[in-house]
Amino acid sequence: MEQSPDTEPNILITGTPGAGKSYLCERLAEQLKFNWLDCSKIAKDNNFVEEHDDEFDCPILDEEKLMDHLEPLMAKGGNIVEYHGCDFFPERWFEAVFVVTCPNTVLYDRLKDRNYNERKLTSNIECEIFGTILEEAYDSYKEDKVFKLSGETKADADKSLKTVKNWYRMYKRK
Repeated sequence: MEQSPDTEPNILITGTPGAGKSYLCERLAEQLKFNWLDCSKIAKDNNFVEEHDDEFDCPILDEEKLMDHLEPLMAKGGNIVEYHGCDFFPERWFEAVFVVTCPNTVLYDRLKDRNYNERKLTSNIECEIFGTILEEAYDSYKEDKVFKLSGETKADADKSLKTVKNWYRMYKRK
């Protein structure tokens, strides 16, 4: 789905839960006037869930239902898609993929505050330590579309916001 020059790009914001995606997406949607598509919320609101994983205390996403729901929205452009995974989205949907990262000590405290159970907390911390989401992004999208951002502090989030907005300005100049 190559975007025409007059169509706004679609942007994916991904990263481990607690890394700072929502904070960034909320500001980007507001400032760029994009449609913020929080895939976890969309899945919950539309019952795009296959079952519940008791070990990790989380729903298991029905990726096909989510993709069918998103396809017409993505065709219009101007979307900021937020999700903690990225390998199942078609590359053609996005002009840029931003992976928000966070040091595991900060992430641990954030996830603990969300009352994640020990198994879920450990799994997400390991995911961040091993750079799983960033690696997934590099494996799934062209390297020049993937950008690493930091979500450790508010200052980092503000810098990440500027980075995405600068990318957008450069994209619009093409």
